[in-house]
Amino acid sequence: MPVSKHDPHNARELAKVLLLGARIQRRESRGKPTKRLENRVDKIRTEAQAREDAKNKM
Repeated sequence: MPVSKHDPHNARELAKVLLLGARIQRRESRGKPTKRLENRVDKIRTEAQAREDAKNKM
């Protein structure tokens, strides 16, 4: 179930994205690469959107 009607993420996915965002910011401030973490966020978002699109198609 989505957290809000405007957002396809459920609570677990939203928590993961927020945690990854914090980790990305910390790594950027230290000058380290963040591409791997950004790819994980994109994957979570893509899967959430695909799930909601499939649910709305029915």
